[in-house]
Amino acid sequence: MSIVSEPTTPQQVELTDEEIFAGHLGGKLSIALTAPLESQRDLSIAYTPGVAQVSRAIAADATLVDRYTWTSRLVAVVSDGSAVLGLGDIGPRASLPVMEGKAALFKNFAGLDSIPLVLDTTDPDEIVETLIRLRPSFGAVNLEDISAPRCFEIEKRAIEALDCPVMHDDQHGTAIVVLAALKGAAQVQNRGICSLRVVISGAGAAGIACANILLAAGVADVTVLDSKGIVSSGRDDLNPIKMDLAARTNPAGRHGGIVETLDGADVFLGVSSGTVPEEIVATMADDGIVFALSNPDPEIHPDVAKKHVAIVATGRSDFPNQINNVLAFPGVFRGALDAGARRITQDMKLAAAEAILSVVGDELAVDKIVPSPLDPRVASAVADAVAVAARRERH
Repeated sequence: MSIVSEPTTPQQVELTDEEIFAGHLGGKLSIALTAPLESQRDLSIAYTPGVAQVSRAIAADATLVDRYTWTSRLVAVVSDGSAVLGLGDIGPRASLPVMEGKAALFKNFAGLDSIPLVLDTTDPDEIVETLIRLRPSFGAVNLEDISAPRCFEIEKRAIEALDCPVMHDDQHGTAIVVLAALKGAAQVQNRGICSLRVVISGAGAAGIACANILLAAGVADVTVLDSKGIVSSGRDDLNPIKMDLAARTNPAGRHGGIVETLDGADVFLGVSSGTVPEEIVATMADDGIVFALSNPDPEIHPDVAKKHVAIVATGRSDFPNQINNVLAFPGVFRGALDAGARRITQDMKLAAAEAILSVVGDELAVDKIVPSPLDPRVASAVADAVAVAARRERH
């Protein structure tokens, strides 16, 4: 596992087009050998005739594939390019640099090999069928940048069809880190999360997953907003995913939009591309918490939000409290694979959030509610916690 240095304070990073494109020239990945190929003997062992013995052994006992190939340590990073970063539906080829970056993070932070697979289809049937046919080649699937609501169906069906860990990181990676950050913020304020009134702006992949994990963690009052207002059972324009969410959220039966919902709220979580005016944030409860996670432009600028609330987090690296998925997904997949898990469960996600927070330890503060994404302790802590949770569920 690679060790990276942790910056002391967040800072604005000025990048030029020249250095950005140079950093991607030829792609960001390559395959390295784990066995020597320097002599005729090496060649005979790694390839023919020696490799035939290994293939015969696997043919006789399929479980040996985990020992004698990289399959059990290989993550497929899969996208159709339909919801890439803040760029939207840019297609599979344009999404490939992002998937390569994801694979690089897997290797650097968790020591896991991964292969980007961008699919030239947005049809859920074809995507799931492709994963089924490719299953012998990998040990886990990281779904990435697939638009909602198709991402929910694709993840659900892939989990059911495959006997290996599957996770849509845009949903659950975000949710895990948000939960860790909210626990950290509440701990700084000597509060529990169960009593917090949380408003989530955005009912896409990340917003719905965040609502689900917060409810599972014991937050009783969660209200979710989409582009038309509060997701509530009284609306007749909700898809099945939002209908289910409406039945489990907004316990006070509020109506309206961001103005009505944010008045007196303890927490604002922004996972949409919208903006929130300063005067509305000013109506939040005392000791308010704002997580404005849209990139590159947060729903409200952190400096403005700080005038009215106690704790602010963003998705950006140049402000304190960066909520970044890299705190979660490398360790989650490493832990699941270490434990031989066939599923990534809710308990494993909750354990991951606790592990992320545990790394902060005595450094917990208003401007440090989660560790730095570059903290080398995070992935191993998450992996250990997830593996323990996975083994516990088997017994």
